[in-house]
Amino acid sequence: MGPQPFETMEGHAAPTARQVSVFVDNRVGQLLRLTQIIEQKNIRILALSVIDSVDCAIVRLLFDAPEAALELLRAAGFAVSVSDVVVVRLPRGKRGLLAILSALLSSEVNISYAYPLLPANIGPAVALYVDNIEIAVDTLQRKRFEVLGEADLQKGM
Repeated sequence: MGPQPFETMEGHAAPTARQVSVFVDNRVGQLLRLTQIIEQKNIRILALSVIDSVDCAIVRLLFDAPEAALELLRAAGFAVSVSDVVVVRLPRGKRGLLAILSALLSSEVNISYAYPLLPANIGPAVALYVDNIEIAVDTLQRKRFEVLGEADLQKGM
């Protein structure tokens, strides 16, 4: 069983998703190798972000089965870390992302980085790494945005 979700100010569990950061050598074929290891066990990659540097790359991923993915990656010798992100479905209309970002700004929540989710059956959604998960989730839910937890991401598959 994974880590327990954060508790909000009202005592309800804040929905979050576990992001797995994988540190890979900055060489040709490393992203393919990582993907092959994951997909051989029918684990789906729900989101992917790659940050490049001179010596290594950081690949941030969301999975439909994060525990199994972590086990596979560690067994393959990858250095990994886990952190929580807020996943929010973009509302219909042209300015969905603008509305989400404005809501978080109104509560003074800082977004360190963001990236989109891949599965079409979830609909347009974005993963956000924020400085205060509890306030971010509370703000988004109060403003009627749909915040998705790990269980929602697994069900959508």
